[in-house]
Amino acid sequence: MTGAALFDAALRRAATGRAAAFAVRNPLGELHPFDPAAWCRDELPGDAALVARCAGPVLDVGCGPGRLVGALAAAGRSALGIDVSEQAVRLTRRRGAAALRRDVFGPVPGLGRWHDVLLADGNVGIGGDPVRLLRRCRRLLAPAGRLHAELGPPGSPSWSGTTRVHTADGSGAELAWAAVPADDLARPAAEAGLRVLDVRTEAGRWFATLTSR
Repeated sequence: MTGAALFDAALRRAATGRAAAFAVRNPLGELHPFDPAAWCRDELPGDAALVARCAGPVLDVGCGPGRLVGALAAAGRSALGIDVSEQAVRLTRRRGAAALRRDVFGPVPGLGRWHDVLLADGNVGIGGDPVRLLRRCRRLLAPAGRLHAELGPPGSPSWSGTTRVHTADGSGAELAWAAVPADDLARPAAEAGLRVLDVRTEAGRWFATLTSR
């Protein structure tokens, strides 16, 4: 099962109210959980402050079922979500928000013209290589654009690579993923040609805003 198929299946289950939680085991042997049911809600604590940071146009990378794209559209921001999951794109459009099925490392509309790019809900892990992802996001941004990334809490492990997914039914697909804690962002950011403007916490979640160096 590919990563896209994995998220398709999880979002289908979550959208119908069935248990959809899964986890990946990081290289340290610890389980890193995902909760697709939370992604399907209309709002999570901390979302409002993240949306308020965006002036638009906004690109939400790994938009999932469109919680944030929908909130941005409702707030009058021009926003587009991209996701490798067909189900994610379908659910986002059901909210009345714009979404395309795209891989962030492939062709993406508006290259070099986005005022804000989002990596929320742990999506700094996409692809299993944070430096590569951050570098790609820098290329997506307009010259004065800003990247808003959700991070792990300070003191949590930093890791990257290919992991195996664990569900209630046992282990399954492999997934290239990563985790970056708030206190370990400076190094990958610098390698990607970005500088950290601020790091903050909202409702128990950790975020950073970055811009090109």
